Amino acid sequence: SVSYIMLLALVVVAAAPSPRLDLGRMGVGTWAWGNKLLWGYDTGQDAELQAAFGRAVDRGVKFFDTGDSYGTGALEGRAESLLGQFRGELPAQKSENICFGTKLAVYPWRLTPRSFVDACRASLGRMERTQLEVVQAHWSAQRFQPWQEQALWEGLADCYDLGLAKAVGLSNFGPRQLEKCAAYMARREVPVVLNQIQFSLLSTQPEESGLLDVCRQFKITAVAYSPLALGALSGKYSPDRLPPGPRGFVIGQVLSGCRELTGTVDEIARERGKTSAQVALAWTMSKGTLPIVGVRSVSQVDENMGACDFRLSGAEVAELDRKARLVKRPATQNVFMTDELRPRLRPVPVSVAKQLTSPIGRNQMSDEASILAV
Repeated sequence: SVSYIMLLALVVVAAAPSPRLDLGRMGVGTWAWGNKLLWGYDTGQDAELQAAFGRAVDRGVKFFDTGDSYGTGALEGRAESLLGQFRGELPAQKSENICFGTKLAVYPWRLTPRSFVDACRASLGRMERTQLEVVQAHWSAQRFQPWQEQALWEGLADCYDLGLAKAVGLSNFGPRQLEKCAAYMARREVPVVLNQIQFSLLSTQPEESGLLDVCRQFKITAVAYSPLALGALSGKYSPDRLPPGPRGFVIGQVLSGCRELTGTVDEIARERGKTSAQVALAWTMSKGTLPIVGVRSVSQVDENMGACDFRLSGAEVAELDRKARLVKRPATQNVFMTDELRPRLRPVPVSVAKQLTSPIGRNQMSDEASILAV
């Protein structure tokens, strides 16, 4: 059944403006740029990152995702600064054909719409831009700081009204919260173009919960982050061959319970003359999502873009779906993701249970803590 609030939201959203933004079929994520903890970043990598950025643009990547919290410690905001620098050195025609989206962290001290507007302006300053293509909420405040949610929505809408961004995006919004936020934005005539979700063969909840359906109904692009599950689906690692640090620990935990799945991915890759990573990425695209993949080298860009050169058959997708359901220990879910299961209800009026908990701490909690928490 369909909730009354969703029917109302669909009517309102149908009349909302729709910006002409081409996000392409695959995007680039920059979480690793400036991140020492998980990805071992140092400034000596910047030239290689710029080369990867340039190759991505040349290969047709349109959407580049970042966040104002990306970069550990004193390097917070580093990813935004690098993106802005790299774009600024592109020829004008190439620069005009790409889209930047930055996610504003919902820190506990950002309590007013103005605080999110100020955060957007700070991001623009680091990127040396006067307008973003997409300003995004890094997560919904509903689970941990519900008193912030209204300020967050108003702040994002104000960013659009002030001309700081061409459109609004969301991240980690589950089905119910997405419906409500989309309806609010539509009433203010603010276009919502995307919702970022943790989605891969090791993280299939967005499909099971109905979230992908809600995105389609509202014509919101579902952007799949961590489509290779931190590298667990890249084909580069095994339980006895892992990357160093906390990322290796997480990948090892996951790989120990998904050998049938990775075996099937590898088999399809061999039959298709593709890599395991390309098969895993093609699976996410078969579900109608736009994956964003972290890149740190030209070779990674080339491999990732190879996933756009073919499509999995229906039988291959079905077999991968079946093996994904057999995984004993899926990837840990982002703790900020709201209402994972879509309610089968007729809520009139909608009643939202609000549980107040202590605020979550600063810098990287939206990503590292949520993924590393086991």
